[in-house]
Order: sequence, then structure tokens, then C-alpha cells
Amino acid sequence: PDPPMPAPVPPVLEKGQPLKEKITPYRSIANIPQPIEQPVPVAPIPETPLSGGLFHFRCYGTDMQVRLDGSQRFTLRSTQEADVADAWETLSGNTYNNLLIDCLAIRKRHRLCDWAYLSVLEQLANDFLGDNTPEAVLLQAFLFHQSGYQTRLGRSKSGKLYALVASRHIIYNMSFFDIGGKHFYPLRYREDGLYIYANPYPGEQQLSLEVGREQLFDEAPLPPRTLQSQGEYPLTTTLEFNKNLIDFYNTYPQSYVNNNGTTKWRFYARTPISRQIKEKLYPVLQTAIDGKSEQEAANILICFVQTALTYGYDDEIWGGDRPFFADETLYYPYSDCEDRAILFSTLVRDLLHLDTVLLYYPGHLATAVCFREKAGGQTLIINRKKYTYCEPTCSGYAPVGWCPQDLSAIQPEVILY
Repeated sequence: PDPPMPAPVPPVLEKGQPLKEKITPYRSIANIPQPIEQPVPVAPIPETPLSGGLFHFRCYGTDMQVRLDGSQRFTLRSTQEADVADAWETLSGNTYNNLLIDCLAIRKRHRLCDWAYLSVLEQLANDFLGDNTPEAVLLQAFLFHQSGYQTRLGRSKSGKLYALVASRHIIYNMSFFDIGGKHFYPLRYREDGLYIYANPYPGEQQLSLEVGREQLFDEAPLPPRTLQSQGEYPLTTTLEFNKNLIDFYNTYPQSYVNNNGTTKWRFYARTPISRQIKEKLYPVLQTAIDGKSEQEAANILICFVQTALTYGYDDEIWGGDRPFFADETLYYPYSDCEDRAILFSTLVRDLLHLDTVLLYYPGHLATAVCFREKAGGQTLIINRKKYTYCEPTCSGYAPVGWCPQDLSAIQPEVILY
């Protein structure tokens, strides 16, 4: 990745001074496929009138339960193909129907994205059959596969069993195997080479790294954080965060589509701020922008993002690039350009109901807003509509339309989402 650009120094402008409109070209538009619906089992799963207990487990601090008891534990004779096939056939009988039904109900109840659902199945399998045992790996792979996802099993030279899941998106820092032109990622993989049971099944679907909606985990309060913007539009709000949601975001892998690394940000930008944060933050912002023009309202929002947050480099804080979901930007003490561009874009969409895009420059991410009113300043014509450049990462207040001099002549890549 390009080295990050320092936070721009804000301009010295007279209050109310209009910015002259300057049309600037862009280099390209990131072509991003639309999300697809989560997969479902290829055939209906009938309930089984079996008596038995409930198995309780916790994932992301959230209590969950499924119909499962000790009589359904099993032991693999070995990880050789014949023994794995025999165990898979046993799992495919009706004894585990209720378990699968309950897992899918958990996915729906907690609005789990594919990655969260995969993690829940892993926790369930490990708690029931032992951490990362061959039996636990097999059960997780079976449940994920029967839920409609492309899943394979692999055996290492040391005889260890691995679950492999196909992803629509390229996942950073994970090894993969090309099977039939698709990328299959082995989970918890630390070896060299696998013998893979690669039989395809009809109707199976690749994992998606889309989150797209709030994940509904039990609440575990973190210490509140007070944010206060400075200067032109001072605002103060105190926010409380859910540790379980923050913990989930910490497990989420970066990914991209269409061999275009800039598309990784759309996964973060498409995920809404949690209801818990909206209930505290949005009334404060809404009160401040009520009765204002679109441009002044956007200036209030951008001032909050610019001055209530502290800039920090990912390399120094995290040891590498680490994009944030909007909740994380508000929670952590430091954020950078990509985090603020995503947060500001979310606030504009939610509170002003205006369309936004992200703008990628070497080492920098910004936002552009499609105002219905004339705004002025740095302007891009995207799909026949005017978008105004917005710089959420200034070291002080800078109004919408102002673009740092270093970027004003550079053509950005536009990221639609």
C-alpha cells in the first residue's frame, strides 16, 4: 500500500466565504458487484421428533443454544478419506436435522453475516467436540456446507483435518487453494499442502465478506467515551459501546473484489452504525443540523468528524493497515483518513439522505457528496451528477468543497457502494 498522507492542515477562510467551483476529472470507477442473498439449504430440512437436551454455548459474548446432547458426540477412527466419508454419512442422517435448523435460526435471529455465522459454528463445534479436534472441524464443515455454503475438507501430511471455505472475495493474509477456478481458504491453516476432498455439490454458494447490517449480539458495556468537536460547530456527545460487537469487528478479515484492493473499503462503508450508538449520537447531530441548508448541515457533520477525533497512523498503532467500521472509529482513541471518510459518508447518508462516494488517492481516502443544492469547491461529475469533495481528515475544520492543494491536481479512483 501507499504510505499514508499526513492529516491536511485546514485552510484559512473567512466565515461564509464561498468556494469557487472547480471541476476535476477522476481516473476510474471501481466496478463492484452487488451483494447477494445468503445461501440456504438446497432441500428443506424436516424437524426430527427426537428427545434430547439442549447444548448451550457462547460466541462473541452471546448466549446461544441448539438441540444437541452427549449421545450425538462422535469419534473419527482416522482422517483418512474412508473414515471421514463414513462420519459425513452419519452426520447426513436425520439425527442432526434439529441442530442444523437451530443453527440457521441463530443466523437469522442475530442477523449474522457469513463470517460471523462461520465463527459461531466453529465455537459450537469446538465447545461440543474439543478445540480444533478433527471431529470439531468435521462438524463445523458439515453444518456450514449443509447451510448452503461451498465447503471442502482437507487432510495435511501430518494427518490433521481442515475445513476449507470458498469466498467470493479475496481475503488478505490467508492462504487459499484454487479448486475449479474458485478460491478455497483453509481455516486455522499453518501447514504446507493438503490432500483435499474436492467433490462439488449442487446449489452450494460461496462465502461473502459483506456485513451490511448490524450484528445482534448480547450487550456487554464498555467504558463510555465522550467526543467533543471544536471551533466553528462545537458539539458534545457521550457514547457507550458493545464489547461483543467490537470483538466481532476485531475478527473480521480485510478483503476485496475484482482484483482491486481499493474495493475493500466498501465492506466497511456499507455496514451501518449500531443502533446503540445511533440512539446517543444521532439526536445530538440532528438537533445541530435542523433547519440548516444541506451545505451547512454537512459542514456541521464534517467539523464533528474532523475535530472530535484524534488522528493516528495505523502502522504505529496496529502494526499495519487496519480499516475501521464506523462504530470502531467512534470507539478507538485514534483514527485515520479511511476511517473518517467512511464515518462521514455514513453520517451524511443517514442524516442528510444524500448520496456519497469514496475517493481514493495514493495514500489517502476522502469522501464526495452529491448535494441537491449548489455547493462549490472541488467538484467531480460522476454518472452525470455533481459530487463535492469533502476532507474529513483535516487537523482542524475545513468546509465541504475544500481540497488539499497536494490532491487538487490528482485524479482519484471513485469507489461506489
